Amino acid sequence: MVHMRIIENEQLKVCVSDHGAELCSIYNKKTEREVIWTADPAYWNRHAPVLFPFVGKVTGGFYTYEGRKYPMGQHGFARDREFLFVDSGDTFIRHRLAADEESRKVYPFDFELEIVHKLEGNCVTVEWKVFNPGKKKMYFSIGGHPGFCIDENAGSRLVFGEQETLSRVAIDPKTEGVDVEHPEIIALQQGVYQVEPDTFDKDALIFDHGQVKQVSLEKADGTRLVTLRCPDALSVGIWSPVGKQAPFICLEPWIGRCDNSGFTGELKDKFDVQSLEPGESFRTAYDLLIGE
Repeated sequence: MVHMRIIENEQLKVCVSDHGAELCSIYNKKTEREVIWTADPAYWNRHAPVLFPFVGKVTGGFYTYEGRKYPMGQHGFARDREFLFVDSGDTFIRHRLAADEESRKVYPFDFELEIVHKLEGNCVTVEWKVFNPGKKKMYFSIGGHPGFCIDENAGSRLVFGEQETLSRVAIDPKTEGVDVEHPEIIALQQGVYQVEPDTFDKDALIFDHGQVKQVSLEKADGTRLVTLRCPDALSVGIWSPVGKQAPFICLEPWIGRCDNSGFTGELKDKFDVQSLEPGESFRTAYDLLIGE
């Protein structure tokens, strides 16, 4: 049985599941519309999973730590685990996940991951806290994968502010890694990128090196649906399923990401991997501004 936690105000109603501590709904009371993707399995059966302790895929489905190979599925395992519901109030919901015997089989680190969803006005904040209670340095990546409902995929607009160009890297379909050797320069028109029918034919649009700190998703007529604000993101992925013209687009803030094409090195050398010494903690957050 799925346990759903709810917070709401005059503008929004927010639902978060204990399963994966996943943001499952943001209902906009003003427009009477659901903002978060509905997880229709015909397209994609998730809403807004947390990606931890890996973002994306690792080469060959394995990663190497201190000379030993460990299996790891796409986007880690946190999204498929039951989190402990810690507490909630009028404006927040708090969940926690800790290392256990099952997680140590594929990820040999002690960890605590706390996820807090906060609501203030028309803003939903997703906060991540990672703590290393163990006796050795731990390595991790973490990311968000929220999907947002749209009437039509093609014709939608992505608004990046005052930037004139962005450097995009793509996922190589042969290696399933990121092809960093052949970046593509994307020209923006007054900060706007128009979504076309072929936009996601090469999988996600990936923008590395902290290029994107804010991006808005708009309908074709310029109506703004949501703004992602992610000041700490090292990479941002923008995704919709290849070839499906799905009625949603994901705006994904990442700290760390999938492997570069051909990478088979140690975990410590993985692209943008984060580390924590024993007793250290890490905190970051992203905001979803609804209708701005």
